[in-house]
Amino acid sequence: MKISVCIPMYNESGIIAATAGTLTEALDRRFGEDYELLFSDDGSTDGSADLVRQLNLPRVRVVGYEKNRGKGCAVRTAMLAAEGDYVMFTDADLAYGTEVIGRVADAFEANPDCDVVIGSRNIGKDGYEGYTFMRKIASKTYIRVLCLMGGFRLSDSQCGCKAFTQRAAKEIFSRCETDGFAFDFEALMWADQLGYRIKELPVRIINHRESKIRLMRDSMKMLGDLRRIKKRVRRAGRKGKIRISETWKAEKNPKKRKKLSQNPLQSERKCDIIYPLRKRRQTSAEAERQSATGAEA
Repeated sequence: MKISVCIPMYNESGIIAATAGTLTEALDRRFGEDYELLFSDDGSTDGSADLVRQLNLPRVRVVGYEKNRGKGCAVRTAMLAAEGDYVMFTDADLAYGTEVIGRVADAFEANPDCDVVIGSRNIGKDGYEGYTFMRKIASKTYIRVLCLMGGFRLSDSQCGCKAFTQRAAKEIFSRCETDGFAFDFEALMWADQLGYRIKELPVRIINHRESKIRLMRDSMKMLGDLRRIKKRVRRAGRKGKIRISETWKAEKNPKKRKKLSQNPLQSERKCDIIYPLRKRRQTSAEAERQSATGAEA
């Protein structure tokens, strides 16, 4: 199993060399040579990309572009360039630590039917270290609002640590268009639309520097982005791209099953989700699996 770790960066010259060294040491120890580390430069003006290149580290690549466009674009660029069996992104300041990479790999190995693993700061009691009470409440409230807007049954849609199988990464991020901080929401909307199975993984974020997010300005921009994302993704669903609900209905409806079978790409979609994003009825196939499991137990 080869894993790709993607790090978006914008004017990180003060920490990026240390980040690269810490990550390569941790990845060497956990994966040997079965990894690649991608730094995605979001148009930095402080020479961040050159600093990484000068380290001349094996299995480390720099991708990016000249003009600053936003974290979403930096993440998308790296995810589409990655070559690993599993592809993940995390923040340049390593706020989630390095051990989370191994835990993500373990989650995929323990759940072979899983397509997406996303970190959650809201599972457990110690997800926010070094946060003031008010900032923690504000973060949790904002995340809750976003999950309600998206109809997601998730505890943390905005965690900066997410991982995908290579196929899921390519299919999801090749459809994404959002360059700003709403890219997490868009990626989850497409994961839902395409029927990928998702698992949440408890993580802890350590607050050791000032956030680059400006609450009022970025929140208002994100709300506008969210409306456009929902409209665009749902319109795509009406134009024939497979929706999860259509896959469930196909198990009971012969006409829909025949229609899906005529499209090889759609018929290969996976319809069971480890952590369902939306509430839905249990399918007959799931009921049979559940009863069989109960009988074996």
